[in-house]
Amino acid sequence: MKDIDLSEIDFSNIGSWPIAGKIAFVALTCLLVLAIGYFVDLSTQFDRLNAAEMQEQQFKQEFRTKYTKVLNLDTYKIQMKEMEDSFGAMLRQLPSKTEVEDLLVDISQTGLSSGVEFKLFKPEKESFVDFYAELPIKMTMTGTYHQFGSFVSGVASLPRIVTLHNINIKSDDKTGSLSMDMVAKTYRYLDADELAAHRAEQRKKKKGNRR
Repeated sequence: MKDIDLSEIDFSNIGSWPIAGKIAFVALTCLLVLAIGYFVDLSTQFDRLNAAEMQEQQFKQEFRTKYTKVLNLDTYKIQMKEMEDSFGAMLRQLPSKTEVEDLLVDISQTGLSSGVEFKLFKPEKESFVDFYAELPIKMTMTGTYHQFGSFVSGVASLPRIVTLHNINIKSDDKTGSLSMDMVAKTYRYLDADELAAHRAEQRKKKKGNRR
């Protein structure tokens, strides 16, 4: 077969090529197309393989997490029971609606037994927070540091939950007496009707905010 000089090949007129050249050109073109197709497909397969490997790692991690939870299921149940008991005990420390008045009397009596003199004892409006109501009480009293300390200690020892906030002690320069301002907050749990009404109101507000 005669040698082919590439410089003499006219690529603009392939039809004039000899049979051997045409066959070689077609074969080369087919090989080139197959090679391009192979590498494109191979690249796609590699991408799929990488995605599958990442998904495999994710599934393994999820399996480990769920497997650990299954192994510790009994422990979780015990912890849940302890939390429920603790929550129930805390809930029992919250007065009902009918007991709030008694609690206010207890706070007032604690102040009197401590020797402080109330200048202001004003329950404010209740506010609902989730499953309980919060009742703030503004108080101003006069007395000594010892009496104030006795009052705070007495409130802390009450069987019901009472928290003290915004405590401010100041001295009257003229008389030398001390006064203490604070806000005491007591809490009560909501009965079934109040809780249902509160949650309905919350849902209504959420719908209003979405509009």
